[in-house]
Amino acid sequence: MVLLYTPDLELGKKMPDFDLKGVDDSQWTMQKCMGENGLVVLFICNHCPYVKSIQEQLVKDALALKKIGVNVVAIMSNDVNDYPEDSFENMKKVAKKMNYPFPYLLDDTQEVAKAYGAVCTPDIFGLDKKGQLHYRGRLDSAGRERSEKELPRDLVNAMQELVESGKISSQQIPSMGCSIKWINK
Repeated sequence: MVLLYTPDLELGKKMPDFDLKGVDDSQWTMQKCMGENGLVVLFICNHCPYVKSIQEQLVKDALALKKIGVNVVAIMSNDVNDYPEDSFENMKKVAKKMNYPFPYLLDDTQEVAKAYGAVCTPDIFGLDKKGQLHYRGRLDSAGRERSEKELPRDLVNAMQELVESGKISSQQIPSMGCSIKWINK
């Protein structure tokens, strides 16, 4: 497992569209996922301990974001041949078990992860309703160690600020997690 931190990205950049199959067997695009006030695009997987540690809080935060008109979509881009725990069938099982309130999509070509510049799981991108990047950071400060105490909601607070003011002035702390498992060609 290689620990990586997300790099800075050009805020305000129009992020690329996608057209991916979800665990519900539907095709999903950015526009179909977009909320009235924005979209959070998460790059996650099933096997990463960093993702596992935030799954329950992620569900809570996705529901909180939905209340302010910001939808969430999760994309899995790992090489499923080398990491069978991340297979499409296992994605379906995890989404059902965790009761994900958002689409969980398979990026089997890894083109979407590359287009976004995603490097790790979780890697979190907060977009406004025009698809422009305003947030590249962490869910919260838990890392791999989920504590019982309530942590500041970095992502939720930032997206709330974006909805209310059109910008995010709070500090954006990089997310950290396992490297995306790239397909060796």
